[in-house]
Amino acid sequence: MNRTAEKVLSIIAVVLTAIGTVASFFGVGILKLITSDPTFRSEMRMELLSDPTFTEQDVEMFFNVFDILGGVIWLIIIALLISLVLNIIGIVNIWNNKNAKLAGIMFIIAGVLGGVVSLASILLYVAGILCFTKKPPLQDEPILDSTYNENSDTMRPI
Repeated sequence: MNRTAEKVLSIIAVVLTAIGTVASFFGVGILKLITSDPTFRSEMRMELLSDPTFTEQDVEMFFNVFDILGGVIWLIIIALLISLVLNIIGIVNIWNNKNAKLAGIMFIIAGVLGGVVSLASILLYVAGILCFTKKPPLQDEPILDSTYNENSDTMRPI
């Protein structure tokens, strides 16, 4: 069966997910570079404390949010990598015409892990739904009546 639409959508989703994963790696690196630099932290602390609305506790909370953000980005990277692997498994299943339902399940799970409303996820949802709804064409088989025999004198059924 021709599954060109699913193949194209899932390949585009793989490329977009890979770009997102690489961008997340760069984001973690930049965030780690910024937060680990003591001169940057001291300058940021002085800048924040110069504002009369910020207290020392607010500045500490600000830096704690940066520390937590690094961990959250790592969770996002792990989810994107799992999404990438599931997407590739789904592509292999579609490419070999093995099991379209399994590929559809893989695409939908990869879409959820890749971000609920990202472009790559929407493409994976469409590919997954196509895997479930496209059915192979029906084969026309001749209908044979086993009770009719051409050599007999009985009339042929209508």
